[in-house]
Amino acid sequence: MILSDGEIRQYLKRGLLCVNPIDEVQIQPASIDITLGNTFAMLKNIDGGVLDPEDSAQYDTFIGNKYLLSPGHFVLATTRESIALPNDLTAFVEGRSSWGRLGLFIQNAGWVDPGFKGEITLELFNANRYPIELTTGVRIGQLVFAKMSVETENPYNGKYQGQHKATGSKIHLDFI
Repeated sequence: MILSDGEIRQYLKRGLLCVNPIDEVQIQPASIDITLGNTFAMLKNIDGGVLDPEDSAQYDTFIGNKYLLSPGHFVLATTRESIALPNDLTAFVEGRSSWGRLGLFIQNAGWVDPGFKGEITLELFNANRYPIELTTGVRIGQLVFAKMSVETENPYNGKYQGQHKATGSKIHLDFI
């Protein structure tokens, strides 16, 4: 079941769901708008030009109020909001269609597990032929919350738990 605006407010009021910072205008009929943070990360150039998922990826990190995303380029970004999901909610991350209509693809693997705590790292790709200027604080996406029929027995405690700022891939840890 997808939570309505009233149910979202109740979860927030009771402290079961934490979204910080949050303003009332971010609560939509069936979601919460998430805004763009000020940290961006881009993969460093690699010798040989091939990404090996067994190796730790290296990133250049940028902190600023604006980021110009060139056509055909990819960057990691973070949400301004930090969230904490209870053990009976999961969340979907959806890009706003207004950005999609400009050619900006917004992803984060699309899913936030029950028990997750931290900022959400967004994967941004410019599919347009023009650069897109990204400004900290703009509404970039939405969190849609789904209530589970029962609490999870094993809340999220993975490699991205507690992430802060744009967090690069940790897929190399899957091979250890």
